[in-house]
Amino acid sequence: MADDLNRSGAAAAAAGSAGDSEGLIARFLDSIWMERGLSENTLDAYRADLFALRERLAARSVALVHARRADLLDHIASRVEGGARPRSTARQLSSFRRFYRYLFREGLIREDPTANIAMPKLGRALPHSLTEGDVEALLAAPDTAEPLGHRDRTMLELLYATGLRVSELVGLRMGQVNLNQGVVRVVGKGRRERLVPLGDEAQDWLRRFVAGPRVDILRGRQTDRLFPTRRSDSMTRQAFWYNIKRYAKKAGVRKKLSPHTLRHAFATHLLNHGADLRVVQLLLGHSDVSTTQIYTHVARERMKELHGQHHPRG
Repeated sequence: MADDLNRSGAAAAAAGSAGDSEGLIARFLDSIWMERGLSENTLDAYRADLFALRERLAARSVALVHARRADLLDHIASRVEGGARPRSTARQLSSFRRFYRYLFREGLIREDPTANIAMPKLGRALPHSLTEGDVEALLAAPDTAEPLGHRDRTMLELLYATGLRVSELVGLRMGQVNLNQGVVRVVGKGRRERLVPLGDEAQDWLRRFVAGPRVDILRGRQTDRLFPTRRSDSMTRQAFWYNIKRYAKKAGVRKKLSPHTLRHAFATHLLNHGADLRVVQLLLGHSDVSTTQIYTHVARERMKELHGQHHPRG
């Protein structure tokens, strides 16, 4: 036992430098990627959280592997004082827990400093959604006489018709869309595949886009990206988010938006029109129906709003 502890202490000491800390973070990310198939966005979030912690600890001459509970609480407290929200704090603590549990399993630390840190209590925030009229105005905003405008309209139509995540949309390749069957094959979180129906309107926009505007955008260049830029690259999530905000402003939609605005509208409007919750879960690619249930609250709030507006005793 003493030999095991000595080896653990020696390993931790060897891993104490900044360079070795970077190596530890990289090995940890590789490990959870192989175990859980996490998306690149999730891995980037873990990486950012751990590098921020490493920098704060380094300012106090403390290595990642030597961090104690008090060090982590101090870092979290400084983030909260700087305006970090509970959900952000919870995600950050989740990053730390996974990292230090990994180090503990690997025998690089003797105690997990996150073991006795409680998760902040989170309320379930209702996603911001749009009315059906808002969506119609947003979809009509791009100038479809221009190839890029036609592309953007098609992307918005596809997003509202399928409820894809923005990262799934911008990463689509030609081979993932089957217009004969009217479905799109999506690789979502955890590398889980799902087939999502397109709907007649989205299919019509896709056919016209692929036959004309997409060819004009590429100008003879080749790519299997469904929605290319002028440089034949795929659009970034950030660029598409910018487009949504630009078109929302043009359409006069003043509500608070997020990159998942049309995904939320897709789910909410399906439930408003009587869709089964389990079906919406499958379409969204949620592994747990409890994640989808939040949309029933959105639909319920909408029903209360309509009742208040239109009932004579509302």
